Amino acid sequence: MQHILALPVSITSLVSFSPLGNSPHTVWQSYLDDATRIGTISFGNKTALGAPLPPVLQQEVKTLRETESRYAMLDDSVLYAIIASRQAVNAAGWKAGDDFGINIGSSRGATGLFEKYHSEFINTGTTATQASPTTTLGNIASWVAQDLKSSGPDISHSITCSTALHAVLNGVAWLGSGMAQKFLVGGSEAPLTPFTIAQMQAMKIYALKNDDYPCLAMDLTKKSNSMVLGEGAAAACLVPGRAANALGYIEGVGYATETLKHSVSISADAECLQKSMQMAIGNTNPHEVDAVVMHAPGTMKGDLSEYNAIKAIFGKSLPLLTTNKWKTGHTFGASGLLSLELALLMLQHNRFIDVPFLTPQKQARDIKKVLVNAVGFGGNAVSVLISR
Repeated sequence: MQHILALPVSITSLVSFSPLGNSPHTVWQSYLDDATRIGTISFGNKTALGAPLPPVLQQEVKTLRETESRYAMLDDSVLYAIIASRQAVNAAGWKAGDDFGINIGSSRGATGLFEKYHSEFINTGTTATQASPTTTLGNIASWVAQDLKSSGPDISHSITCSTALHAVLNGVAWLGSGMAQKFLVGGSEAPLTPFTIAQMQAMKIYALKNDDYPCLAMDLTKKSNSMVLGEGAAAACLVPGRAANALGYIEGVGYATETLKHSVSISADAECLQKSMQMAIGNTNPHEVDAVVMHAPGTMKGDLSEYNAIKAIFGKSLPLLTTNKWKTGHTFGASGLLSLELALLMLQHNRFIDVPFLTPQKQARDIKKVLVNAVGFGGNAVSVLISR
């Protein structure tokens, strides 16, 4: 299947707000060390593994909530998106009131507030006035638009774990159609809540051991599932063509959905990922792809099926393979753009970031093209090919 989108598209900024930090320099330095950001977190009298924001970023969220009264009742996922978007727009040189589109999504949305309001309802039979408006998924993009005073369209959406890369797809499509000349895309997630973690534990995919690396993402020899949740947001500014100030270029995009035999798993060979990768690569020689940032959630079936899909596309000559979920945890709707950030940083620094507990891979040539994957519940996959 061929798409007719106008490519390339320039990425003029990409900023994240995550366990790794909130600036490209800090994030890159975080990738250069081999320490995970996953640890034990507390929920009342319970504990679980998770990758929370560092204290300095938690304080930034608290400050935003306290200094701007209109944000006092908003969910953390909305505030994360506002902070990341402010930084991305500033880095791109866009100004408040500019005409640009916004598409920022989330897999779960306002999990913290929803759990709070639902608990109050169960205990009292009533709920707060703000319960409905503050738990709608549309809050994310609409509040970012309010904050940045943009005059273009604002879209929130959920396509599970591939949400952020679907935002990239939408941004590319809007730019290609000529309906927008600038687009802000991203994803945000604040899933470190008791009920959200309990759901993952109920599916028996959540890590239980607090070892040096609780999430063994990409380890195909692991004997148990090891997914861990993380929190954060990321936002990127896109413009059509090859901008002079571009950090990198989107050369191809791909997407696919496969028929599921189980509600939370894809086929053994990840047919949806095979199709999305092939579409993103397009007419590019697969051997020109220097690295793949895998979705690799840390589950036994998920990691293996994606690896099988990559082998089906690239044959015996595989590109360098990596992932960041061993370090950041799985940030659900934000994860695809955090993976894209890793790919962009590897391109900029011409340095491959390996997974420290796996057999080292040798970087034998310059990194010029990187493929980024995301796939989520529902059998939906997105792949994005970027270059420098």
